Amino acid sequence: MQSNAIFLYSDARRSGTRIVALGLMAMLKREVADVAYFKPIITKPVEEERDIDFFKHYFKLRQPVESAYGLHIDEVQKLIAEDRLGEVYERILERYHALEGAYDVILCEGIEDDFDFEQVLDFDIDLEIAASLAIPMIAIVNAKKTENLETLEQHLKLLERTFAKHRLHLLSFVVNRLDVSFVKASQKVLQTEAPLFVLPEMAELNQPTIAEIMEQTGATLISKDEKMLDRSVAQSIVGAMTLEHYLNYLKDGDLIIVPGDRSDILVGTYWANLSRKNPSIAGMLLTGGLVPAESIMQLLSGVDFPALPMIGLHEDTQAAALKVQAVQSEITLKSERKISLAEGLFCEHVDLDIIKKRLTLSRPETMTPVRFTYMLYEKARHSGSDVLLPEIDDERVLRAAEIVLRRKLCKITLLGNPEKIAQRASLLGLNLSGARIVDPENFPDMDKFVETFYQLRKHKGIILPMAKEMMSRVSYFATMMVHLGYADALVSGATHTTRETIKPAFEIIKMEPEEKLISSVFFMLLHDRVLVYGDCAVNPDPNAEALAEIAIQSAHTAQAFGLVPRVAMLSYSSGDSGVGEDVDKVRKAMEIAKQRAPELLIEGPMQYDAAIDPKVAKEKMPGSKVAGQATVFIFPDLNTGNNTYKAVQRSAGAIAIGPILQGIRKPVNDLSRGCLVEDIVHTIAITAVQAAMEKAKQKS
Repeated sequence: MQSNAIFLYSDARRSGTRIVALGLMAMLKREVADVAYFKPIITKPVEEERDIDFFKHYFKLRQPVESAYGLHIDEVQKLIAEDRLGEVYERILERYHALEGAYDVILCEGIEDDFDFEQVLDFDIDLEIAASLAIPMIAIVNAKKTENLETLEQHLKLLERTFAKHRLHLLSFVVNRLDVSFVKASQKVLQTEAPLFVLPEMAELNQPTIAEIMEQTGATLISKDEKMLDRSVAQSIVGAMTLEHYLNYLKDGDLIIVPGDRSDILVGTYWANLSRKNPSIAGMLLTGGLVPAESIMQLLSGVDFPALPMIGLHEDTQAAALKVQAVQSEITLKSERKISLAEGLFCEHVDLDIIKKRLTLSRPETMTPVRFTYMLYEKARHSGSDVLLPEIDDERVLRAAEIVLRRKLCKITLLGNPEKIAQRASLLGLNLSGARIVDPENFPDMDKFVETFYQLRKHKGIILPMAKEMMSRVSYFATMMVHLGYADALVSGATHTTRETIKPAFEIIKMEPEEKLISSVFFMLLHDRVLVYGDCAVNPDPNAEALAEIAIQSAHTAQAFGLVPRVAMLSYSSGDSGVGEDVDKVRKAMEIAKQRAPELLIEGPMQYDAAIDPKVAKEKMPGSKVAGQATVFIFPDLNTGNNTYKAVQRSAGAIAIGPILQGIRKPVNDLSRGCLVEDIVHTIAITAVQAAMEKAKQKS
């Protein structure tokens, strides 16, 4: 049975439907242009419906909120009370069919709210809805309370019989929240007719963050750093003892609940968190509406380390503790760390190819930023690459490293002192245990690095003492690690200049033998499309030969990352209208590129407006296969390219990923010093994919 929709059915509350829906929606966004989200029945007013709000905004769905549900629970109850149950299904089906004609795929999610339909019905209304919609389903089974695998298997077989009775097509089971100790054995014990995937219980996904505690308790923010509110709270303790006894009870992930006037506990907790010999504290909740004296706040803020998140409640300590205990863990738009963990968990344990084969998915020609991002992540996950990050003093780099590890995008190697990295990660509330750490100060093969650099550069007058000094520099040491295979690729530039990142690569790694130069591109993620700009970072004033090579390299890069390359060679005139040395250079470059790569669509010279706007293209270059629909933009020189990419980035709100180097033997990519965490994650993913392609090329 082929379909363009999926129905998510959960057999119990808190089954982890959000985790499965996240993974499936990410897969669908890779495959098709337009995805819709649909809940047949909602139990809150639509403006308060958190699931609809989450998926619409996180995945940038274009559908109106009002189209994302069938009926409100009040309407359902009223119709049932009037013995008009059939009308419930008819109205839901009508709303569903309105979406069906407008979107490529629909992800439907059943009821997992606190409302219990068994109070008024003697059957499972979710199954009846799924049957009326006639779409295949994925059944999510909550294994949290499973005592043994035999009992779980009996439950799965009962569900299969129930689904068959309702004539439902089961795509797969997803057994979620299974105790880690059962996961390995489950592969042999659990036997079902439908494909079955098992997700282990992840404690952190069931732990509220400081932000969630704030929202659900009504607490106010006292500290200033909002980035720290994403820290997970494993448990809470009340700071009531004197400091010397209280410190003995601290554990990783503690939320300390304490009256705001207990200065001894406040200061002691801050310094305990800083100490390498104490657990990592999640945050502090100050009670009684009391705020620390100004002198105490100055003391806490005057130290150069990340501040613990501090929130406050007006209730007394006991009442505050009860409020915190009632908080439910969620995955919200602000839960970036949880989202990364959930998506990585899903992708690691669920074979999406099995599900995709049973769906009707037509791939669009247009590459949107969201689709590009999820395609990129999927390629990175399959790369197996080890990406080296040398700038461990930058908080953004460490946060990006954790996201990459949680999403399972690639392996990460950090360069620096292990104790220093562990302490900084602890203070930031990050888990970097999955990263490999290499300490240049205690590196056993340093002599090999020095000798290799000496042999590579002695023709330039480098002597051994100079080679040793160069290897003491972070950028050179990191580049040599990649050159000698200690890591597959390098991403740097958050705190180093472009020159500091790229120059060692030119000197050590050098060009691919078959390439004529090293160039660069930026991936430009606009609101509705993804473009490639080259060269905006490396070659100041390329001649016609070099410009042709840049065009070919850039087209191949675009193609490797899922874009259809339509190359526009840019100039100040379009077609045959202009004359002059500069436009002649572009025209000659276009002719050379066509000769070297006749399979590529390359046209020029062309003005930027003619390249990107179909209306302008009809006037200036009628009949062109590139004008108006170009995906790769080749600038005539570095001055034009660099200024254009920055203008588009700032004025159009585009995300610029790069510069991504082309033509180099092993991937080394640069970051902007003003980069965001998201930019670093994207660059790491691209670099991981490049490294995998390079390995494949070497094997062939």
